[in-house]
This record gives sequence, C-alpha cells and structure tokens, in this order.
Amino acid sequence: MEKNAKDSLVVMTELVLPNDTNNFGNLMGGRLMYWMDIAAALAAMKHCAAPVVTASVDNISFETPIKIGNVVHIEAKVTRAFTSSMEVHMNVWGEDAIQQYRYKSNEAYYTFVALDPNGKPRPVNKLIPETEAEKALFDGALRRRQLRLILGGKMKPEEAEELKALFGK
Repeated sequence: MEKNAKDSLVVMTELVLPNDTNNFGNLMGGRLMYWMDIAAALAAMKHCAAPVVTASVDNISFETPIKIGNVVHIEAKVTRAFTSSMEVHMNVWGEDAIQQYRYKSNEAYYTFVALDPNGKPRPVNKLIPETEAEKALFDGALRRRQLRLILGGKMKPEEAEELKALFGK
C-alpha cells in the first residue's frame, strides 16, 4: 500500500510551564526532545498503522530558546519509508502568544521501526511525496539513512552508494 507524506502530518502544541524550564527560564532540551519523540512516533504510526519504536535521533541543534509561557508547535511528517523503518522530519516553532510572534526553534530527523504483534520489525507502507519540499526531503532521506548506518556501525562507508555519489571521484 502507498500513502502520501501529508497523511502522516502531526502538529503537537504544548505550553511551556515552570516545570519544563531550566534556571534561565528556557525550555529544557530534554523536555523538548521528549515531546518531539511523541510527535514523531505519532506521525510514524499514522503512516504504518502499527506500533513503532525509536531507532535513531539525528543531530538536534537548538537555534532559538523557547521561553517560559511561550507555546511550542512541533510539526512532524514521514519523509521516506524503507523496508520496516521510516524517517520523520520535524520542525519546531516557538510562539509568544501575547506578542503574536512565532519563531523557529529547531528541526530534526528521527527514525522509527514498525513492529508486528511479536515485537519484530514489519514492512511499512511506501511513501509518495507530492510537493517539491516533500520530494527534496524524500530524495535526501537515503543519504541521511546511509550516514546513520555508517555512524552506527551497521554499514561500511564503501557500501554507501548515495554518499559515494556526493564524495566519490
């Protein structure tokens, strides 16, 4: 079965409360990563209609802190489906609802694996990108996957055909 990327879209919204912040009044990175994991898992589950587990989290760079009392918007969507795994891209936005100001906080890629009733990996639906942005994320997903596999020791650099095309002779 095939599904469109837009069908997996999840937008999660949270209010930053005192218990979510550090001594500087900024949202703690760990709390944000927790919320991102939930949003990404929901997007992956929407795509494959099965339970999922987090397989990897790519680099998360915090561009702009989100302050206490601000709102967090996490937009998560599957960018590509492989055999049993899915890459999910997230954009995170902060919003000062009083001043009516929205700003980008960060973005990241998470990878999830779909599970069968016995807790073993199971095949997932193919993903069909429609927009130019979805196609760009889809095309880059194979390179990101190969890089993750190399860094995780599950692939030898010389086996990464997509990366060879970028760095090879």
